[in-house]
Amino acid sequence: QVQVVESGGGLVQAGGSLRLSCVASGKIIFSTKPMGWYRQAPGRQRELAASITSDRLTNYADSVKGRFTISRDNAKNTVYLQMNSLLPEDTSDYYCYAPGYRAWGQGAEGTVPS
Repeated sequence: QVQVVESGGGLVQAGGSLRLSCVASGKIIFSTKPMGWYRQAPGRQRELAASITSDRLTNYADSVKGRFTISRDNAKNTVYLQMNSLLPEDTSDYYCYAPGYRAWGQGAEGTVPS
């Protein structure tokens, strides 16, 4: 069984930054698996924000390109999401996902007041 736990959410003013972390544990060979960050805004469906492969190839939603950066530290079984130039429309619950294990985290709340 694989667990992923997010941290680093919070409230930040527009234009500010947040850094989310996600630590994976359990029976996982972390370095060989892709990881993703999804987000779900109030009243909306969950959507992919960013993903990273085992070869560190990245993919971003158009709405976050140039502002968000996903990265990973295989030695720490951790994936990060650096979010810069935050906008009120970035207000969401952010979820870490390990697709190879179908493991979701409980979410980290990011709030950017308008």
